[in-house]
Formats: sequence, structure tokens, C-alpha cells
Amino acid sequence: MPAAIEVAGLCKSFGPVAALDHLDLTVPEGTVHGLLGPNGAGKTTAVRVLSTLLRPDDGMAEVFGVDVRVDPWRVRSTIGLTGQYAAIDELLTGRENLHMIGRLFRLSKPDCRARAGELLKRFDLGQAADRQAKTYSGGMRRRLDLAASLMARPRLIFLDEPTTGLDPRSRLDVWRIVGELVTEGTTVLLTTQYLEEADHLADSLSVIDRGKVIVSGTPDELKAQVGHDWADVALIDGAAVEKTREILRRKLGTEPVVDLETMRVHAPLSDGGTLADLLHLLRGSGVAIRDVAVRRPTLDDVFLAVTGHPAERKTDEQDAGKDGER
Repeated sequence: MPAAIEVAGLCKSFGPVAALDHLDLTVPEGTVHGLLGPNGAGKTTAVRVLSTLLRPDDGMAEVFGVDVRVDPWRVRSTIGLTGQYAAIDELLTGRENLHMIGRLFRLSKPDCRARAGELLKRFDLGQAADRQAKTYSGGMRRRLDLAASLMARPRLIFLDEPTTGLDPRSRLDVWRIVGELVTEGTTVLLTTQYLEEADHLADSLSVIDRGKVIVSGTPDELKAQVGHDWADVALIDGAAVEKTREILRRKLGTEPVVDLETMRVHAPLSDGGTLADLLHLLRGSGVAIRDVAVRRPTLDDVFLAVTGHPAERKTDEQDAGKDGER
């Protein structure tokens, strides 16, 4: 399958902070590829370089075989971009927003009207088409923003954390639209912190941490690398969390993950014991357990296994390199 995106050794720094550190990435045409990582990992910087909004310091980046530095205008003619925040004019109506974007892409007025009408209907915005965008809900604004990025029928669309801040219903709407785009042959590069979203949408994934890809594969392939089941222990007393973590660490030989807010401790069930063994050990140590369960590995577990920290952790780049990630 030909590559829609080809990246090798891509670097971008903001002062002393390396936002991208020799990033390598290949995205086959007609697929959804997820960039998975915490805030500040370099996801948005990668999107901004590939969409020609930032010039890289070093390395190679091509979109459909076109170098983003050599011919950025040609790259822009093939792509659409939906950023982390809806980029719409709130004083214009939904229809006027789409007409404006169409004219910027030099579509004729008849083509703008036809394309805008098609997209407004598709994104369930027909009844609100002639209302000012400032009256739209968050989900409606996101759908309008996504519709605007499709006005010129791009071959590749960048979705940079497209469901951040949306309610569950609006998030499902975006997921449905992404699925339809790929069915029609559009390539999608999706950045997200929502591991469930990556698992649901992406054909393949690259986990990014500190500006470089540390592991790639399909969601199933990545979860298979973790291999073993995980034990989730919910405690009655928050004071017992640290004691439980230490007991599981000694028993299993791995470092459990602690969630103080929910009073839960998560640990991989390696060869060091079964769930029954752990229950017997914890009860014998006087730990009061509210609930315990065994589950299959998730992408959260993959991220923890390959980075050594949970996905929600923020890196120094978020503070020192804000201009590159916003």
C-alpha cells in the first residue's frame, strides 16, 4: 500500500526543548493511523510540521511524496486539518463559514454552495445552517470545524485530538464520521490521549513519548506485547493503597499502578501468582478489599509498559514548548 505520510529523522526544537527527536513514521494511504501519547509528547508538533504550519529543524517529511519544506503549497492542496479547538468564525452562520473556506480554496461560488449544502446535511447541521456559529453547542462547532476541513475534498485529513471536551454522544458522532471518511478512501492521521478512541478508530498506532516513536503496530499487536492479564484491586481504605502496592510489587516482581482518587491498585498477573494467591496474601496482611477483577491488557497498559509512566503524565515540553504544541 503506498504511503500517504513518510517521515524519517524529523526534529523540531523550541529553545532547549526537543519537541520532535528524530521522529520516524509511515502512514499507508486509506487508513487511520493514531498518534498516541500524553500532553507534550510531540503529537501536535508533528501534525503542524506535516501540515506545513511549522518548518522542521532537520529530517525528512513527505505527504503523498511531496516534501513539506520544498513544496508546501502543493501539500496544502491535498490535506485538511481539524485542530484541538474549533477554528470557526462565530459571527458567521454555519453555511457562511463553509462558503468562506471554499472560496479560500478557490472553489467557484456554485461549487461552494453545493459542497456546503452536502456537508451541512451529512454532519446533521442542516437545520442550524443559517444560525450564527456562536449559538452552536460544542459538539455542533466540532462538526462544523470538521466539515470545513473537508470542503476541498482532501486526500489526507489531520485530526488533532478532535474529541477533546466533547460529551460522549458528540464523541460518538465524530467517530462515526471518521469511519465514513476512511470508507470513502480518505487517509486520517489522528492524535489522541483517549486510548479507547485509538483502539476504536485506528488501523495502526504509534506511541510517542518525548518527541519520538517508541513502539508501533496495530492495537491488537501492541496489546499482545503486554501479554498477561491485569489484576485490579479496589480498596475500602485509602490508607491501605501504599501497603497494597508494596505487597503486589514484592509478590509479582513488577511495579503496580496506583490510582489514589479511586483507591485502586493495578498490577500485571505475571508468573508470580494467580488472583487467588493475591487475595489470600492481601487478606492475610489485613488489607480490606472492596472489589477485585481480572482484565485483559488495554492500550493504557501498553503505554505504561513501553514508557514506564501512565499516559496522562505531562512532560517538560508542555511547559517549555507551548508554542509548538498549541
